[in-house]
Amino acid sequence: MIIDAHIHCSGDEKVDDVLQALDGAAVDKAIVLAPFLTGNYTLGDGASLRGANQYLARLIANHTDRLIGFAVVNPSLGNASEDLRHAHDLGLSGLKMVPAGWYPYDDCAHRIYEAASVLKIPILFHSGIFIDGKSGRFCRPAFYEVIRDYPNLRVTLAHLGWPWADEANAVGLIDLINGVPPDKSQFRFDISFGAPPVYRFEVLRKAIAVLTPELLQFGSDVFLPCSGELIKSRINDVSELLERLDIDKRSRERIMGGTAAAWLGIS
Repeated sequence: MIIDAHIHCSGDEKVDDVLQALDGAAVDKAIVLAPFLTGNYTLGDGASLRGANQYLARLIANHTDRLIGFAVVNPSLGNASEDLRHAHDLGLSGLKMVPAGWYPYDDCAHRIYEAASVLKIPILFHSGIFIDGKSGRFCRPAFYEVIRDYPNLRVTLAHLGWPWADEANAVGLIDLINGVPPDKSQFRFDISFGAPPVYRFEVLRKAIAVLTPELLQFGSDVFLPCSGELIKSRINDVSELLERLDIDKRSRERIMGGTAAAWLGIS
């Protein structure tokens, strides 16, 4: 099974086109994120995020066996916890959070963690720098250690936290060295675009050595609408790196789908 655990909606896609793109890339299931970077959708406006979550719920409504919807909220805005609960009621089963103007350990974020813990939904965090040049100072991997205050939460840090990939490895290693089985770990890490090509081999080599494939998962980080060929190219990029690293078949399968399946509680 291949699970693409990081796909962005733009607000312009049609569900048939999304499914066709997944078919073209031989992707079985995908996490799709409510739009927040395109059109009238923006992290700075709570009403636009509520609209984005409603849009995503409609998009995936008849295809939740294959499309896993992640809401987006901004904890620094009023009513964010209520917005999360409403999005969950709409059928969105996860949450994407992007620290921008707030730190993961801020009080406003704690309120979201409390709600997510009660709802038992996974969180995908942006970690590392932003490719658009916005400040990444809020997104260092060590800042997410606060998640350990909420033992029921299961989260993924995107992009291996680059350029703080060693710091991300350290955060993820804690559970492993304390004997926590990977599927019970609070932290997972997606290997979607983060490190530029010149760094990727070494970043992935270290992550596999430290975190093991059990805590790593594939994400294309594409923006819909897009072709299946684009998603497939991201899969091929990872496959080539895993080939160079001489990673065995079982470990490849874990990275390409098994880790995300365990995180999401699906088979």
